[in-house]
Amino acid sequence: MKRTQTKNIIRTRAQESSHAIERLYLTMRHLFNRGFYKPMGVSGETLRQALLQLRPEIYGSIAGDKTELEGLLYVVDRLPVGIEECLLINLTSAEGFGNSHFEVIVPSKRRRNCYRIDFEQMNIEITRGRSEIYDILTHLTFMFIESHKIAKRVVIDDKGATTRDWIKLETAVLSKKKRTQKERELAITHTGNILGRTFEEILEVYDQFSTPKQPDHFLHLIYWLGKRAIEEIVENSKRTINFSPVLRERLGHHIHGEAWANTIKETLQKQQLINRPIHIISANLHSVMNTLHASKALKSLCKKHDVFTVYELLSKEENQALRNKTKQVALQEGMIFIEDTSGTNIDVQIFDASKVDFSNTTFDCKSKKDAPVIIVMDYAFGEQAYETIDELLKPFKTAEKNIHLNVDSISIMGKAGILEGSKGDIMIPSAHIFEGTADNYPFKNELTLEDFDTKDLQVFEGTMVTVLGTSLQNRDLLKFFHDSTWNVIGLEMEGAHYQKAIQAASKVRHSINPNVKVRYAYYASDNPLETGSTLASGGLGSSGVKPTYLITKQILQQIFNTI
Repeated sequence: MKRTQTKNIIRTRAQESSHAIERLYLTMRHLFNRGFYKPMGVSGETLRQALLQLRPEIYGSIAGDKTELEGLLYVVDRLPVGIEECLLINLTSAEGFGNSHFEVIVPSKRRRNCYRIDFEQMNIEITRGRSEIYDILTHLTFMFIESHKIAKRVVIDDKGATTRDWIKLETAVLSKKKRTQKERELAITHTGNILGRTFEEILEVYDQFSTPKQPDHFLHLIYWLGKRAIEEIVENSKRTINFSPVLRERLGHHIHGEAWANTIKETLQKQQLINRPIHIISANLHSVMNTLHASKALKSLCKKHDVFTVYELLSKEENQALRNKTKQVALQEGMIFIEDTSGTNIDVQIFDASKVDFSNTTFDCKSKKDAPVIIVMDYAFGEQAYETIDELLKPFKTAEKNIHLNVDSISIMGKAGILEGSKGDIMIPSAHIFEGTADNYPFKNELTLEDFDTKDLQVFEGTMVTVLGTSLQNRDLLKFFHDSTWNVIGLEMEGAHYQKAIQAASKVRHSINPNVKVRYAYYASDNPLETGSTLASGGLGSSGVKPTYLITKQILQQIFNTI
């Protein structure tokens, strides 16, 4: 009998990372179904180990002894202020807290409503699906790992005695009097010793942690992270994350997406637009409006500068007056703004092309009767993309009949991480592959390389990976994507979810035209293989203006050329 020889198989770092991501998501689903867990207890062990094995780029030196400052800043910007003080974090659905006396807290870099119930409890409202839960849980896991690094450096015996540096930091934080610059620097010195960081390293990030109410928020954050971790070690007083029964019941039922979509359809019917050709664009809420209306609203400015300079001026925070002027013209020419009340946090603009003055633009609309209606929806978040588009493409149910929307095209644009090229470059996907699954979605993209003839920006065509979370990628995994036969050019979070909904509506349910046109184009927020950051990177600044408007112009050109 022939005996087969088994070789010792050594897994690559990319394979280990892929496995770690899979474990993370399986664990998070299990914990969600369970209803609660203690992140630094036995129930949170698998989650912690998987994150430490993965070592995502965004979390920097999570596996090291020193406190990771950049990663902490990234996380703090996406979680509610004061969460470091809380023993209980309660993830809820929209359960009426908006009508309570509790102050709503919105993180600076994430649109989600949070409520401080009392000193020990923070409620976080989940209205954007599973991706939002994954996002929060990974951030919290990272933050709690960092908190235990602090505790391990300051606790010196089993009884909970602490170092001199910790006692000094505690005195500084709990003091009610206003700090002098010297006292602040003294507290920073002690904090540096606690974190294993230099005075200079802390100074570099100190002001970035500041809030209007708390200029010394960094000291406060480090103290309370450390204090809660010390209590876990010494007193076994574990922090707990709860998932409310209502959230567990509602998740996956498209509660918010359905309400959001019905509001749009009701508005279309009320404005007698529901039977017109409809074009859906997922984008920011300025590029379409500015492309159609800025040239008229800002005539004198457009005479002095080229169009991209004007768009750049409009993007700057200090130019609110210019944006208001453009918005005013847009509203006068039929733009309808729908502020979200469903909980999706996705605002919507509706443009009736029959009312737009095209004389100052490069577009034209000859037919008033069949003029297109453009629905611009703000960015969805991960799996929420499926929920919103799936509901929007369903027929509108009235008392008399079901009205099928006349959807001509669906265009998706936004920023993504690029694996070949650099910040500001453009990616044209030919397919979306869904990370962690065998799902892949090839499609005919109406946008092509030839549509973007630009000298100062590169344009790439190929496969895009829809990742499970922006904060769960590392260099090894990204390199595997890039070097594999999948021909991956970039990564983002929504593409596969959008295409899944579009294909279901057009090919299976037949609720929209089976030959609906689809357009996908992304501009690069960063190249994580070059810089070590991810598509979760911060603002693009001026480098994002040109690709944003080039893509917008091309989408609108195709919409109006089909009339």
